[in-house]
Amino acid sequence: MLTVGLAALGAAVPPADAGSARAQASEVAPDTSREAQDGSEARALIETLSARLLAAPSATAVLEAWCAERGLSPDPRIVAVRVPGLDKPPGAARRERLAVGPDEPVRYRRVRLTCGTHVLSEADNWYVPSRLTPAMNAALDGTQAPFGHVVRPLGPSRRNRSLTMLWRPESGRLPGPAEPLFAVEAVLTAGGVPFCEVAETYTGAVLIQSDR
Repeated sequence: MLTVGLAALGAAVPPADAGSARAQASEVAPDTSREAQDGSEARALIETLSARLLAAPSATAVLEAWCAERGLSPDPRIVAVRVPGLDKPPGAARRERLAVGPDEPVRYRRVRLTCGTHVLSEADNWYVPSRLTPAMNAALDGTQAPFGHVVRPLGPSRRNRSLTMLWRPESGRLPGPAEPLFAVEAVLTAGGVPFCEVAETYTGAVLIQSDR
């Protein structure tokens, strides 16, 4: 693994326009896809996507634009599929980053973010329910809406903590669609107040592109 200092990443690549990309993707059949052809292409795609994620306030919006751009589904919406399992307590350090005391409730949500049949990432979310609206908490508890969609009315910002490269181009092989490529950790804030910490792991499925 290689954890990259955020200051060393250079200028971020701006997000693609989701509307135009979605229009282009709407006529694409989802069953004619290919993966990146070589290591240099895969590395370039990873660098582009990771830069967009670091520059944007919403990972969900970036992934939807990417899904449309790559033609991964005729309907390039991101769905958050809940992953059942044990709760992960936030711990003292995470509570400090969220600016909550030891007794303040912090909820945990683990999801797979999918576009069509492709799992693009897995995400752990620790969020402070008292800093969200009742409707937002109900949506997070009872629907497959991505966290970014649910909290969009808050106008959130992302404070990136780390970018860790998990796949190494020098390995001499291309990553499979389920293989972890890189991980991003960030704290979401609204009006300067933190309300969520995320740990996102992106998979080789983001390298797939539908043939046109």
